[in-house]
Amino acid sequence: MGAFLVAVLLSFVPGLLYAWVLYWLDRYEKEPSRLLIGVFLWGAIVAVIGALFFGIIFELGIFFLTGSEALTSFAGTAIGAPLVEESLKGLAVFIIFLFFRDEFDSVLDGIVYAGVTALGFAATENVLYLYFQGYLVDGFEGMLTLFFLRVVLGAWGHAFYTVFIGIGFAITRLNRDVLVKLAAPVIGWGIAVFVHGLHNSMVLLLAVPFGLGGLLATLLVDWTGWAMMFFVILWATARERHWLTKYLHEEVQNGIITEKQYQTAVSAWAQSAARFRSIFRGRLGTTRHFYHLCAELAQRKHQLYDLHEVDGTPAKIEELRRELARLSPLV
Repeated sequence: MGAFLVAVLLSFVPGLLYAWVLYWLDRYEKEPSRLLIGVFLWGAIVAVIGALFFGIIFELGIFFLTGSEALTSFAGTAIGAPLVEESLKGLAVFIIFLFFRDEFDSVLDGIVYAGVTALGFAATENVLYLYFQGYLVDGFEGMLTLFFLRVVLGAWGHAFYTVFIGIGFAITRLNRDVLVKLAAPVIGWGIAVFVHGLHNSMVLLLAVPFGLGGLLATLLVDWTGWAMMFFVILWATARERHWLTKYLHEEVQNGIITEKQYQTAVSAWAQSAARFRSIFRGRLGTTRHFYHLCAELAQRKHQLYDLHEVDGTPAKIEELRRELARLSPLV
């Protein structure tokens, strides 16, 4: 039991830390904590249980058709696991997209929801690997070896695969073309399955037979993909800042917020400094809420003016303006 608890701590503490990093990277309009906790738990519990169940069914089907244990093992890892796992992780993103549409309004939102879901999945999967294939085979030395390979070197693997699904749903959310709306999530899912399958295939074909050299080649491909996704996150963050800059200036002219508050709202670093100063005045919650509302107002105006979403959006904009006007003197 002690070793299993160590495996849980070595998997979930870093997993939650990585999820916090994604949350931190969403600098302007952060997603509700309840939804992020929900998708993390979906990944950690629902998706893992589903993946074990459907993965077994897939491998039984392959073995029934081929009668080959080697082919069944390879197909289960390189094809079955990507298909099943990305579908189950992507289902959490689809639920957010379907039932919490107001909280899903940018590419960065799709990346955060998908990434946090995947990190929950990875945390539970790592527990199973660290305990059953690490500790029970080679004791704590085996556990620590797998910890280094999977949790340290392979930290962002699952998140990287699944963010393509999040991006696909975000494109659907932000596009008016019906064909694009239908195709984007399917294409995103397909890319997620492909890159996941590519990684698993490289592990089997390179890392396992060729040792360190094959492992480094696999990690080089993985890290290149992660670096590219990091630049996508920077681009998405810059886009959200553009919306803030574009749509909040009118609120200064109308006297809803001040010029100083506007300059703070469009700068992530200035917001951090403002929140820090507000701690000493006992107004951290008010300040955080105020700048979150600024970002939400900019998003709503973007939806109205750029995406032409009129159902309830003008009323929500006026509601946000009234709340900002009320809080402005307190910030």
